[in-house]
Amino acid sequence: MTKEVTDATFDAEVLQSDKPVLVDFWAPWCGPCRMVSPIVDEIGEEQAEKLTVVKVNTDENMETAAKYGITSIPALYVFQDGEVAKTIIGARPKPALLQELAEFTS
Repeated sequence: MTKEVTDATFDAEVLQSDKPVLVDFWAPWCGPCRMVSPIVDEIGEEQAEKLTVVKVNTDENMETAAKYGITSIPALYVFQDGEVAKTIIGARPKPALLQELAEFTS
């Protein structure tokens, strides 16, 4: 199960992580978010040794969403060493997502 991260836990869980973190910014009302969510969960399980995967509900964690300028969801951000290393906006099929994430998982 992919971990939910909040405004309160974002720094500790994401910015201070010693490995890359894929953050799925989503909201319950977002159809494409619901489509991409199981794919993100699968990638999280399959790549657990190399990549941490977490989710941020933008409705409940507006501070974090605003801080990173999240205006379109789903938005997948990869954080590495406390910085945004990659941004993927919009739903993608699993092969495309894996290709986008290859630099962090290979």
